[in-house]
This record gives sequence, structure tokens and C-alpha cells, in this order.
Amino acid sequence: MTLLEVDPPHGPAHVHLHPADEPAAALVLGHGAGGGVASRDLVAAKDAALSEGISVALVEQPYLVAGRRSPAPARQLDAAWTAVVEHLRDGELRGMSLVVGGRSLGARVACRTAEATGGVAVLCLAFPLQPPRRQGSTPSPSRLPELEAVTV
Repeated sequence: MTLLEVDPPHGPAHVHLHPADEPAAALVLGHGAGGGVASRDLVAAKDAALSEGISVALVEQPYLVAGRRSPAPARQLDAAWTAVVEHLRDGELRGMSLVVGGRSLGARVACRTAEATGGVAVLCLAFPLQPPRRQGSTPSPSRLPELEAVTV
């Protein structure tokens, strides 16, 4: 594993790069809102991909690297993610077919930016269609449109 620091908009991001010996493709995954890249489902996806000859990049968003617990607004998350994926496509993952995705928040970011990042597919882990309801509030709208908007 190699730890890379990438400098997208809104602060540095970390990339935990796990190269396959002879990579057939690459998988780039983002973390959920409340956790990092060591969550069980991201680790399981990384291990499965590596066993199939797919290099894996686990991306920590700038807000998490800075030690903040609350995620940045969607536009900042999307801008940082897109910049990190472009960096990887121009460097360490050059020439590889790319699957983008993540866990919960990371999956939502990957869905919104799949076309812009050149992904050929999206892998969504723990994608809650209904956000948690806060006590005394009305239910938030479904997140299904974010999934349905993916065209890759």
C-alpha cells in the first residue's frame, strides 16, 4: 500500500493505493460520511478487487483528512473527488478502465460524478435510499434519483 497526498480544491485528500501485480482495471472508492477507508465493506471490496487483478484506490475526502466530522457540502465533495480521480487517471491509474464508487456518502459522490470522472461503472455499498430522519422533522426526499441518474 502506498499513501498519496493529492491537493484537490478545498484541502488535501489522501489516497490509499493498493496496486495489483498486473492490473486489468482500477477501482476507486470513497468512504461514508461518518467513517474512513477502513470500514469493513470497503476493505472487503478492496480485497475482492485485488484478488481479481484490479488495482484499488481508497480516497479520504479533504474534510476527513482535516479532522472534521461533518462532511463538506456536496459541491465541495464532488469537486475534490473529481480532482483526485483525474490525478489518478493522469498518473498511477493511467490507461486503466475505471470503476468508481464508495460507501454511502462516497457512493453518492461517485454516482453524481461518474460521467465526469470517466468511470465505466459505479459500485455502491451501503447506499441508504432514505436519509435518517431527525426527530420531529418530515422525511427527507428519497435518494433514488441519484442512482437513477447514473448513465455508465
